Amino acid sequence: MKYLLLLAVLVVAYLLWRNARIARDTPPPAERDQAALPQEMVRCAHCGLHLPREDSVTGGNGLPYCSQEHRLLSGG
Repeated sequence: MKYLLLLAVLVVAYLLWRNARIARDTPPPAERDQAALPQEMVRCAHCGLHLPREDSVTGGNGLPYCSQEHRLLSGG
């Protein structure tokens, strides 16, 4: 019986420790919301792949491409 009580105390202590650690590692709401903002998506003028505008390569004609290779293949 005393081992069962000891096990219960250890489980409760572990759960309290784990919850405190998770709460400490969670970023503040403002930081968490900023990372979740939607990004503007564009379509590659060569292959049609959709990607964030920040990751695209803009050609001389102003069209977005998914890579430098596709920009060169399309002559942009």
